[in-house]
Amino acid sequence: MDYVVLYGKELVKLTIEMAPYLLLGFLFAGILYAWFPTQKMVRYLGKNNSASVFNAALLGVPLPLCSCGVIPTGISFYRNGASKGSSVAFLISTPQTGVDSIMVTWSLLGWPLAVLRPIIALLTGMLGGILTNFSVNRENKTNPPQETTIPVENPQQKVGLIGMLRYAFVDFLQDIVKWLTIGLLIAALMAVIIPDDFFLKYLSNDYLSMLMVLLVSVPLYVCATGSVPIAAVLMMKGLSPGAALVFLMAGPATNAATISVIGSAMGRKTMLIYLFSIVFGAFFFGTLINEFLPRDLFMNAMSHIHTGGHAHEILPRWLQVGSAILLTILMINGLLRLFLPSLFKNKTQSDNIIPTNSMNIKTFMVEGMTCNHCKMAVETNLKKMSGVSQVSVDLASGQVTLEGENPNLPDAQKIVNDLGYKFKGAV
Repeated sequence: MDYVVLYGKELVKLTIEMAPYLLLGFLFAGILYAWFPTQKMVRYLGKNNSASVFNAALLGVPLPLCSCGVIPTGISFYRNGASKGSSVAFLISTPQTGVDSIMVTWSLLGWPLAVLRPIIALLTGMLGGILTNFSVNRENKTNPPQETTIPVENPQQKVGLIGMLRYAFVDFLQDIVKWLTIGLLIAALMAVIIPDDFFLKYLSNDYLSMLMVLLVSVPLYVCATGSVPIAAVLMMKGLSPGAALVFLMAGPATNAATISVIGSAMGRKTMLIYLFSIVFGAFFFGTLINEFLPRDLFMNAMSHIHTGGHAHEILPRWLQVGSAILLTILMINGLLRLFLPSLFKNKTQSDNIIPTNSMNIKTFMVEGMTCNHCKMAVETNLKKMSGVSQVSVDLASGQVTLEGENPNLPDAQKIVNDLGYKFKGAV
């Protein structure tokens, strides 16, 4: 019973500590969604030079896209004229961090890692992009953009204040709520069951600990925000800052599904460069941190976790607690929308349309859609098909419905597969 109480206290403490910063990060994510002209960025990403690579990596750092959501975005950039190097740079830098995860990193891990994390994401993205351009400098000339694939979203449309807030605190939160919840639950559990001197006693070699964290992180998936509370607890238990950085980089940026999709869409050589850039970058920068920056710098910056958050006196306690309550309500809403979508499902236009001689409805299954960015990618691209007037995607079941005069399933299959998902056949 004592462990249950202690677990609850740790969970509440972590939630209170990160809630104000996470809510602010969500708000910034909504602002980026509403006003950031993503479609226009393709013109800055089209050349096989370092400038395009830098632009792509820099663009990816603040965007709040997880690795599953960044895949269709990056592939669409590539299909619409972005160079392969700049596309790889975007695919590497984006999932490692974002405005939401930067704010949470500041709250739980302190300013040093909050500053270093986006810088390292930028540098590793540039490394992957430059290596890709060097190895496949002329590949785009033999693989021109395909007209059937377009940018996955249209941020230039006027979203408005309500649309911005809905995206920030409903749609975007729904995309990461599962892994954010898992990250918090695991972090609180580790805080209770792992002895405080565990890593110092059993895994004191910094290089060995980085290697072990890397081997675990590469095939598994955890979102950039959900990885932060886990890293914070591991550091409190003695894990080196460098090894924690390895987890913060490799965990969000790589997983088995992402590696497979990149290999299929952009080629095996590009996939190997992508993987090498992340693995090498994580180990290299983790080593630099351990060797040249004092560990006390990081531990002192996150000492507020040990003292229950009292070091963050800049934020009044009522604001922290109120933010935690609001975040909990929003997370419950997100979980319900994710696992019980029928509670919130509105009737789509297809529910009220009776097929006529000039209107056909075709339904098929798609595998691999995990977030609202995935849904948006499929809907937006399929709507551009000739003979299609309406597209409806049920994210929970993976069912896609096309309405129009003559929806062509082979064309739909090609578009879905080009985006990195799997067409599973008609229903």
